[in-house]
Amino acid sequence: MIVPGSNEMEKLAIIGFGTMGHSIALNAAWLGMQVKIYGVDENDIKKGLAAVTAKLNTLLENDLITRDQQSHIFDRIAGTDSLSETVNGATFIIECIPEVLELKNDLFRKLDEMCSKEVILATNTSGLSPSRIASKLKHPERTLATHFWNPAHLIPLVEVLRSEFTDDKTFNRAIEMLKFMNKKPIEVKKEVPGLVGNRLQFALFREAQYLLEQGIASKEDIDAAVTYSIGRRLPVSGPLLSADMGGLDVFASISDYLFKDLSNADQSSEKLKELVAQRHFGQKNGEGFYSWDEKFSEEMNHKREEQLIRFLKEDIK
Repeated sequence: MIVPGSNEMEKLAIIGFGTMGHSIALNAAWLGMQVKIYGVDENDIKKGLAAVTAKLNTLLENDLITRDQQSHIFDRIAGTDSLSETVNGATFIIECIPEVLELKNDLFRKLDEMCSKEVILATNTSGLSPSRIASKLKHPERTLATHFWNPAHLIPLVEVLRSEFTDDKTFNRAIEMLKFMNKKPIEVKKEVPGLVGNRLQFALFREAQYLLEQGIASKEDIDAAVTYSIGRRLPVSGPLLSADMGGLDVFASISDYLFKDLSNADQSSEKLKELVAQRHFGQKNGEGFYSWDEKFSEEMNHKREEQLIRFLKEDIK
């Protein structure tokens, strides 16, 4: 096990100071790791560090850290716009750049040349093939996917997927580091789009779109049907464990008659396509399924963060 202060602690570098990058860096620094993180320019770095500061303030307000710890955590994160400086001395690199295969291929080719073969190269992708990312590298065996969930410093799950080239040493080192970071890594045994979590999430989203489009319930009531029922159970029992608890005979019977009536759409609903065509992207620009004024946005983000912090406090006990 990697222990803070030991010679075995991974030296972490993160490429990308955006939503995922700064949150993963915060998670690692919280657990005592020194982290170097690459931003495209000074403004990118400034925004990323401001986001780290805001999250640290929230952790402080919720008694998850002390003021002294807040300062030490922040000091463990070093931002730079030099890729070579970011990876210099690193033993484990996590890429968090946009989900464009060509961009990732170009970056990984650079990293493959810049880093010794012992340095692990991980991609945070949830949808692209790590085998395609690794296929043209000189040392593809040290590449894999480690998909963190947003916000990475509060959500424990990390999905770990080998490429067809990944060796056991790389996989085992990744699992050990993630456990040190207090994450709950799961192994995804086959390369499939969306890995495990997003496949489950979007199966629910597909049915929600269908229910809305068919006029079966309002958007508010569709969301309430989840938050006030399965949303209350899922933190304790996932879908397969819930089936065991409910009785597999019952779940088999319901599956047999219900599955054929569920949505099998192979693309977004017309309503979703219409919203996107009108450039209504949701919270990011003020209009989506819901209207997102500043008050509503702050309220919903605060509610979600508070709930995740409650879960985190339970995990820490």
